[in-house]
Amino acid sequence: MIREKLHHQIDTLPEDVVELIADFTLFIMSRRKMPPLYEDWSDIEWQDFAMQQFFRDVETEDEVEYFLEDAREVYHP
Repeated sequence: MIREKLHHQIDTLPEDVVELIADFTLFIMSRRKMPPLYEDWSDIEWQDFAMQQFFRDVETEDEVEYFLEDAREVYHP
């Protein structure tokens, strides 16, 4: 019964909160030395996971702008 309620609650949450729950779940599993269920993932699930992680990291990085003058300071012909 608690699993069904939890599944329903998770299904209604925003994606970023679900990611936090997934990270916390892996943390708990690690502390209890429970292996993650990654061996059950298909190639498509791995690809989706990799893309999500890539774009999550890209979104959090500060953007840096470079100008031609910056290049001239570094490279002296």
